[in-house]
Amino acid sequence: MPVFTIETTYHLPVYRQRVYEAETLEMACKLALEDEDWQDEETDIDAAGERYVTGAWEGSEAYSGPAFAIPERFAETVQRKAELFDELLEVLREPARVMDLTRDQFAH
Repeated sequence: MPVFTIETTYHLPVYRQRVYEAETLEMACKLALEDEDWQDEETDIDAAGERYVTGAWEGSEAYSGPAFAIPERFAETVQRKAELFDELLEVLREPARVMDLTRDQFAH
């Protein structure tokens, strides 16, 4: 029977809570994003993302040969939605091309 190595992934949120002194909320958010010190980080296991397949190879070793294309239903949901959104935009653009609308006309 064939053997496959399957790599699965999930996103694990890591957070920190810090106090920033700033004149506005926007400035405080900017300071927080620019702050590179994560020594007090916490992981939020309860908010871990879905598991999805990120790689597949024949045999008992990852990266030992060409990777298989992952069947779409095993991909990350947010990635599948993004790809469907791109396809939907293409479908919506088609009538605009046929009607010879400009970008501005299409936007209205």
